[in-house]
Formats: sequence, structure tokens, C-alpha cells
Amino acid sequence: MSKKTLFTGAGTALITPFTENGVNFEALGNIIEFQIENSVDALIICGTTGEAATMPDKEHLSVIEFAVKKTAGRIPIIAGTGSNDTAHCVELSQEAQNLGADGLLIVTPYYNKCTQKGLMMHFDKVMEKVNLPIILYNIPGRTGMQFKLDTLKELAKDERIVGVKEASGSIEYLTDLVHTCPELDVYSGNDDMVVPLLSLGGKGVISVLSNIAPKETHDLCQKFFDGDTKGSLALQMEYLDLIHALFCEVNPIPVKTAMNLMGFNAGPLRLPLCEMDDANLAKLKSAMADRGLI
Repeated sequence: MSKKTLFTGAGTALITPFTENGVNFEALGNIIEFQIENSVDALIICGTTGEAATMPDKEHLSVIEFAVKKTAGRIPIIAGTGSNDTAHCVELSQEAQNLGADGLLIVTPYYNKCTQKGLMMHFDKVMEKVNLPIILYNIPGRTGMQFKLDTLKELAKDERIVGVKEASGSIEYLTDLVHTCPELDVYSGNDDMVVPLLSLGGKGVISVLSNIAPKETHDLCQKFFDGDTKGSLALQMEYLDLIHALFCEVNPIPVKTAMNLMGFNAGPLRLPLCEMDDANLAKLKSAMADRGLI
């Protein structure tokens, strides 16, 4: 198996629409079609934005299965299968592979955390059982730990480790990552840092913004790839206020609220996530109105 690029451009970290009793698959199908019709380059299913932390395994896997069947190979489906329990991560990853996912997004173990040696062992166990391409997810603000660059370099020796979703927010770390591990595809995990990452040779973004603005997020990347760096930067700046509004409360509270405001029937958030503060909701509505989304 040769190392492959899973996607280039905008991959949407997709919300999961819920009812009070489960997943709203009709709404999910409509959202997936909206994404594909508006040129998104990949879908990341059951990640943080999809509220996977609140989903039992059966429900989690049913969403992956639905997304694979609904997209029918039109764009890649990358399944979030991370866990702080290595055995659980292995099981979810195997099931996602069996369901036809094109790749996996696996976050560093959270809460119990681990040493860098434990991190290597965690991913080695996954790779004993699956043959899908894997994007590693570095988000120390949520997990309390970060990949050291020599750990990434070592993991990258395996052809299944193809990329990193980088969400530390540190331009210094990002620059060192691209320099140290040129064999890895790097995706921005922060919508406000897409152009800086692309300028360093990154492959794109795994985006929250593209839930509500998929075409614009795709275009932001594509303009850069086409040599229109000014146009790409202009889009980054044009959507900066909206990006900030989408993170004025913990993700995915604002983006799911925004999807409901746009009529996508995204449904409720699951506790401990709750409805937005009134002042932040007003900020979100104003930013969406400025971009013609409501």
C-alpha cells in the first residue's frame, strides 16, 4: 500500500443532525447533498463537530455507514474513530473500514493522555488491524497532549499514516511540522489559519466553516492552488468575522445553531453542550447576515 493523499482542498467536519431520540438521517442526507453540490472535497464524519463523543457505537457506526452509501464514492468519507481507549479505537477503526470508509481521522488519546511512547503503541495497535489511510489529529486544547515532531516522523514511516490535522493554533509548530515531516499531508484544523498553512505547502483544511459555506471554503483553497493567492487571502479575510463567530462558544454549538438558522433541521445539541448565550447568538446571526446566509 503506497502513501496516498486522501483529499486536497476543503474537507467538512460535518455536524450530525439529531432528533430527541437519535440521528435524523433524512436531514443528514440533505446536508450531504448540499455539501457535494457546493464542491466540498471530502466529508469527515463523526468527529468533534459531529458530536461523536455523545454517540453510542451502534449509532456512531450507523452514521458512517449512511454517509458511505449516500456519497456513493463521489467524494471521500473519512471516519472519526479516535478514543482514549486503544482497544475501543481499534474496534471502531476496524468497523469503519468494513463499512467502506476511505480513511480515518484519529485524535490523540484524551483525559488519561499518555507518553509519546504510549502514543506510538496506540497507533501501532490500530495499524495492526486496519489498512486504511490515517490522518492524525493534533488538538492539544481538547486532549491535553501534543504530538512531538520526532513521534510524527517515526509514525510517518508507515504508509498508512498519510496526514495530520493540525489544530494547535501555533504557527511555529505548524512551520516546524511541515519542515520536519514533508512526507505528511498537513490540513489546517483552524479555519482562520487556512491561507498561512497553504502558503507552507499544506493540502487544505478540515473545516467547521464549510458546514455553512462549503463552496466558499473550497474556493478559498482552490484559488490558492490555482495561483490566485490574493483571491484566496481575500476570501480568508472576508469570512474571518464569521469564523470567529463560529468559535465564540465551544464547537459545535455555534455551527449547529447556524445550520438550524439556515433551515437544515440540524436538531438539538446533546448535553453537556447547550444552547448559545443570547449575546453570542446575536453575534453569530449578525456575522451570518453579513455573508448573506440568513
